Amino acid sequence: QVQLVESGGGLVQTGGSLRLSCAASGRILRINDMGWYRQAPGKQRELVALIPRGGSTRYADSVKGRFTISRDNAKNAVYLQMNSLQSEDTAVYYCNAAALSSANAYRPVDYWGQGTQVTVSS
Repeated sequence: QVQLVESGGGLVQTGGSLRLSCAASGRILRINDMGWYRQAPGKQRELVALIPRGGSTRYADSVKGRFTISRDNAKNAVYLQMNSLQSEDTAVYYCNAAALSSANAYRPVDYWGQGTQVTVSS
């Protein structure tokens, strides 16, 4: 199995910055796509940013130019630098990884972290 643990959420004022981190552990063979999603109260979970193992990153239109996703394959980690935060960014942020493991060596399985709360106050 693969476990994802997020950190870095918290309370920040409008215009401030936060950096989220997510580390994957377990019997990992390879991680393909990694990404960040978020879910605000009463709304569906949405993609924030995606970073393939190789290839171009992808961002939700609402965060382009403000958020930057990066990853460290040696550490099985993904990060989200969030700048110019707005109240609309308030949500629980979830880390996602499509990974091959010793239990699923031929088809990647989606794994999720437990979520970290980001609250932006005006």
